[in-house]
Amino acid sequence: MFDVIAFDADDTLWHNEPHYRDMQQKVSAMLAQYHEPAWVTQRLYETEIRNLEHYGYGTKGFTLSLIETAIELTEGRISGGEIAQIIALTKAMLCAPIELLDGVRETIEQLADQHELMVITKGDLFDQEAKLARSGLGDYFRHIEIVPDKTAAIYAAITKRHRLDPQRFLMVGNSLKSDVLPVLALGGHAVYIPYQTTWAHEQVPEAELADKHFHELAHIGALPAWLNEWKKACQ
Repeated sequence: MFDVIAFDADDTLWHNEPHYRDMQQKVSAMLAQYHEPAWVTQRLYETEIRNLEHYGYGTKGFTLSLIETAIELTEGRISGGEIAQIIALTKAMLCAPIELLDGVRETIEQLADQHELMVITKGDLFDQEAKLARSGLGDYFRHIEIVPDKTAAIYAAITKRHRLDPQRFLMVGNSLKSDVLPVLALGGHAVYIPYQTTWAHEQVPEAELADKHFHELAHIGALPAWLNEWKKACQ
């Protein structure tokens, strides 16, 4: 069996990507007099990826990329009042109530009685800590890891720090790129639970998955039963 079961947070435990999509649509509407929404979306994505090395992941970096894109696409004509609107949208997003995915609370409560649980999430430290606190799930997790990115090297550092055997480590998440492939590269196990929408940067070409062995579940509520089947197979 597994010594630790780790969970991604955003779009695995609670809804997150829809907040970004909503904010992006509002800013696209603001810039509609200058460009088509599809072009704004494309330029924003390019700016986000370019800025990851400077700002990392999270709401604040996203906002800075939004403002930069707005300035570029309007050739500097965007007003201070419009930038203030973007900042106000950010503050609302940072304080938004946490909406858990269906079955998350029941599943985490059940598993916490039998397993050592961990959260591994990437993004802004303050933002992710605040979301976990608002979620009401924090007490169920023995360890919280908020990291700048999710790579095989970072997972290796986490398992080493907690003295974990990667072969007895399970990661559960909605991103093939961040939650599955790096863990498999480390020699660990992964359960993939797709979310309703995926940021383009987290998508993985089908060809890269051909020889990868991981487990896919339709929803998190199926995880306890899957773990029981895994236990039987191990015995």
